[in-house]
Amino acid sequence: MGMGDDDEEVEEYLFKVVIIGDSAVGKSNLLSRYARNEFNLHSKATIGVEFQTQSMEIDGKEVKAQIWDTAGQERFRAVTSAYYRGAFGALVVYDISRRSTFENVGRWLQELNTHSDTTVAKMLVGNKCDLQNIREVSVDEGKALAESEGLFFMETSALDSTNVKTAFEIVIKEIYKNVSRKILNSDSYKAELSLNRVSLNGNAQEEQKQTSRYGCC
Repeated sequence: MGMGDDDEEVEEYLFKVVIIGDSAVGKSNLLSRYARNEFNLHSKATIGVEFQTQSMEIDGKEVKAQIWDTAGQERFRAVTSAYYRGAFGALVVYDISRRSTFENVGRWLQELNTHSDTTVAKMLVGNKCDLQNIREVSVDEGKALAESEGLFFMETSALDSTNVKTAFEIVIKEIYKNVSRKILNSDSYKAELSLNRVSLNGNAQEEQKQTSRYGCC
């Protein structure tokens, strides 16, 4: 990809964000709604590594979030440590109509804290808020758990798009804020972060190379 003088002045950051939570809470549909504005009512469990790269501008800088889906591993309680490695952000998702998925949030947070190797911006997401008539977890319960764990909180619906874009953007902006704070306080961190400054050409193969370079898989 040719780069002129103007291109070289634009700083680009690539941050890995993971989506975790029990099977069938809607993780894949949250990602497809955010990345492609699509929803599949009959989506099958994810198989193989899936991620989408989304861009947004913050403070005049291009920030790219590479958002990873658990690839169906959660059905076997076998989400690998490699999945979490290098993650700067995480959405911990439960289904408001299934209390068991809410009760398992603690296990997912523990796993995330055990395996993540950076400061992670975390949001608790109560998905499927369109299912009000069969709700098993109240908004107040979600807020209380998020507050006790120091998480952002939002209820979403991948089905009707409620709060999906907002949830992802809050996490990405918080990552940027965390990183900016560290840059201000640490010259060594600034040098380390330069590894995450990349120029992506949208080619999936190139993204895969960059993924391994930055320890994402």
